[in-house]
Amino acid sequence: MNSSRVVPVSLGAASYEIRIAPTSLGSIAECADWWKGSSQAVIITDANVEVPYARQVAEALAEDLEVHLLVVDPGEPSKSTATAVALWECLLETGIDRKTVVLAVGGGVIGDLAGFIAATFARGLPFVQIPTSLLAQVDSSVGGKVGINLPAAKNIVGAFWQPRGVLIDPDVLETLPPREYQSGLAEVVKYGVIQDVEFFAWLEGNAQPINARENGPLVHAIARCCELKAEVVAEDEREVTGHRAILNFGHTFAHAIETVTEYGQFLHGEAVAIGMVQAAQLAERMGRVDAEFTSRLKQLLTIFDLPTVAPAGLDTDELISAMSRDKKVEAGQVRFVLPTKLGHVELTSDVAEEDLRAILQTRG
Repeated sequence: MNSSRVVPVSLGAASYEIRIAPTSLGSIAECADWWKGSSQAVIITDANVEVPYARQVAEALAEDLEVHLLVVDPGEPSKSTATAVALWECLLETGIDRKTVVLAVGGGVIGDLAGFIAATFARGLPFVQIPTSLLAQVDSSVGGKVGINLPAAKNIVGAFWQPRGVLIDPDVLETLPPREYQSGLAEVVKYGVIQDVEFFAWLEGNAQPINARENGPLVHAIARCCELKAEVVAEDEREVTGHRAILNFGHTFAHAIETVTEYGQFLHGEAVAIGMVQAAQLAERMGRVDAEFTSRLKQLLTIFDLPTVAPAGLDTDELISAMSRDKKVEAGQVRFVLPTKLGHVELTSDVAEEDLRAILQTRG
């Protein structure tokens, strides 16, 4: 397997590259075509990533650009209107211009937040993604979805704002806490379920080296996820046809769990792991897949040390209420991404409330 990869995202004039290469973080200046014409850079990061990674990027850029480093609190609560306002005020006080490039150095929260700031300030600033978590590298940094949360709904305020480029350095994952790393593996598994049965089988056969963060298998897994997402985004960038919604497999359940637990109990990937199992159980109950499908999914998630069962104490009515505010709701109906077989899922609103309640009440 190659130690570095380039994955194109084909979007006409908005096309860009995802560059995946070990030890590439310190050579970010080689990506100067991504901020051509800029004299300033704003790096948005969080307190967990500031040292060493955000400062490493800042130092690498300082020879060519005036660099401003903005640091927010780590965690999902920072994807808020309050944090967005504070960052807008900082940009205003800094005196940036419309060619200033915004770089997101961090995990999914930072990518979503910084991208939203870039999309909205001065009617849009150039933007670069430098994801430092596995979840962000394989999923959230690709495709241009940016946004913040409201207390009652996750990612409900946002935009489509494509980056100039994405730089992925797998070496930064060496310092990622185990729980954060495992959280990202949920999104890796998702791509096998929704698009690529051969990739799912490859994950089953390579779970041990992936758990050990071996470079070769890890680069392959990251690149394959990026390729699969790029294919979907190229076909349906702004969710016009509904095809891009397949990327939300498990997420209707997951976002409801995150909302009801006030974003404090589960990492996003942990909620997605539970949500994927619940979606599989719902599909099985409806006769769309067999028990072996659900079993294989649960087994792989378990090998990756991810939760597969919703915790006791979650109120079913609250979960359903949260689902009613999901972005995929159409004409008042909640739509679910459900599998028909490994490698294929479909968007449907034909779900009986009785079946949904039965799954939400399952604890095992």
